[in-house]
Amino acid sequence: AFLPICQIIIKGEGGLGMPSSHSSWQWANISSYAAGANNKLYHFLPFTKTPACGTYCANLKTCFFVDIIVLLVLVISALSTVSEPTADDDNLDHEDPFFEQVKAAFRSFGRPMWSLFLVTTLNWIAWFPFLMYNTDWVGTEVYGGFLDGNHQQRNFYDMGVRAGALGIMLTAASLGLMSLAVDPLSKLLGGSRYLWGIVNFVPSACLASTVWVTRKAEHGRNSMPTPYSPPKTDVKTATFALFAATGIPQAVTFSIPFALASMFSSETGSGHGLSLGVMNLAIVIPQMFVALISGSLDAAFGGGNLPAFVLGAISSALSGIFALTILPSPVSKA
Repeated sequence: AFLPICQIIIKGEGGLGMPSSHSSWQWANISSYAAGANNKLYHFLPFTKTPACGTYCANLKTCFFVDIIVLLVLVISALSTVSEPTADDDNLDHEDPFFEQVKAAFRSFGRPMWSLFLVTTLNWIAWFPFLMYNTDWVGTEVYGGFLDGNHQQRNFYDMGVRAGALGIMLTAASLGLMSLAVDPLSKLLGGSRYLWGIVNFVPSACLASTVWVTRKAEHGRNSMPTPYSPPKTDVKTATFALFAATGIPQAVTFSIPFALASMFSSETGSGHGLSLGVMNLAIVIPQMFVALISGSLDAAFGGGNLPAFVLGAISSALSGIFALTILPSPVSKA
């Protein structure tokens, strides 16, 4: 909820600093994921560990407490520092109800906006499986752990999840750096839609490569003299490189679609705020779709996270193709 609101505010201030604002957020993400990879995080709030709540539970509770404090500080700071124009009561009396405004927004969307909806929907069908299951993939397929297994299996699963948290930290770092390059790369390639289309093939390659990394990890475990051994260095390196690479297209995904939505809505006069709000439907509906089918899809192919990742690879490739072919360039070049 915070991300689209912040984007609307930044766009309302002239859109200046939109890519760099994403960069600033990612440096905060880096420290957050680094903290999440620390198995002794509960020492920051030692009262969270009790006889009924062990180390993992205490770490989780500590994260929740820190989140609450940060959100309270953020809300108080926003309410006290961000100014908005006061709404005119006379205008409010003549405004249409919310759902009427949404229907009007859909009716006013032309072909460019519907094309953007299609590309964004395919894009998030690709992203959501990995964003939802990436640490579980590292814990289960890469490290060979099992959450409901014996002590050693649970230990390796925990090691894998913490390694996945470090991988997400690398994702945030590369995302922050790439955010600074979005604008010059868009100009270099002749428009933001070309940049978006090209980088959509990066998550396709990354998600497809999870199959290779998983097979490599399984082969390494089978060649070990003991049944439970951490993955070899080359497997860990490939896993972390994969996480780092996903930050490059994420920087584009988190900025370019919203910028295009603002430009297309300006051309049709449908309004920035409402268009960006409706745009979120192209994000949350694919997420619900993936959440509903991913479990059945994985079970149909013998379990694990790879079937959902392969679906994401195909969807990402399609989104890249459609971005380059059917998505028009805005009148004001992005």
